[in-house]
Amino acid sequence: MDYTRAQEIVTSPLEYEVSYNGVSIWIDKLHDDGKTATVHLRRSLEERSEVAIGELKEEYLVH
Repeated sequence: MDYTRAQEIVTSPLEYEVSYNGVSIWIDKLHDDGKTATVHLRRSLEERSEVAIGELKEEYLVH
């Protein structure tokens, strides 16, 4: 994922499915460096990690 798409997801009122290493996450914050973000697992609000935005993947759900 690139920074622009991550920013669109963070600011959107819609919910998007995003994963990091195959695990569903929420993007909490994009960092000013434009390369990293703070994320947390969808099932755990306590554990946050700083990851490279390029390693985030938007999952496309088939309805």
